[in-house]
Amino acid sequence: MFFATGCFIGNIPFAPGTFGTILGLPLCFLLAKTELPVAVLLTVIFIIFAVLISHDAEKILKKNDPGCIIIDEIAGLMVALFGLPFNVIYASAGFAIFRFFDILKPFPIRLIERKLSGGTAIVLDDVAAGICTNLVLRVLLLMNS
Repeated sequence: MFFATGCFIGNIPFAPGTFGTILGLPLCFLLAKTELPVAVLLTVIFIIFAVLISHDAEKILKKNDPGCIIIDEIAGLMVALFGLPFNVIYASAGFAIFRFFDILKPFPIRLIERKLSGGTAIVLDDVAAGICTNLVLRVLLLMNS
């Protein structure tokens, strides 16, 4: 539960997903400083770890996708900011856009959440939100260059 709730930050009674996303920022900063192959490996390992941890936490809590599980927000933000410059502008924009996609769950994000179950559903909808965010940020990067 310690990992699933992001060091128990997910137990904050309001906006646990937002706080979980904030918790992911330092990890994204560290990933941005690593070599690309290492960053890919660490991100994939973290996502797998998040799926397994979320699955177990959901069973412990006996509730589908409880809000206190925030390791999925961390994984999603890692994907959202992956391979992009880590600075105040991209971190802030990535944070806001990721939260937008994670909360509203436009197609295909909601479909992923509905078609999957357990830890896979908990994490992969956030990974999908992260992919959408990353694509939006890359378009913005191209527009500004």
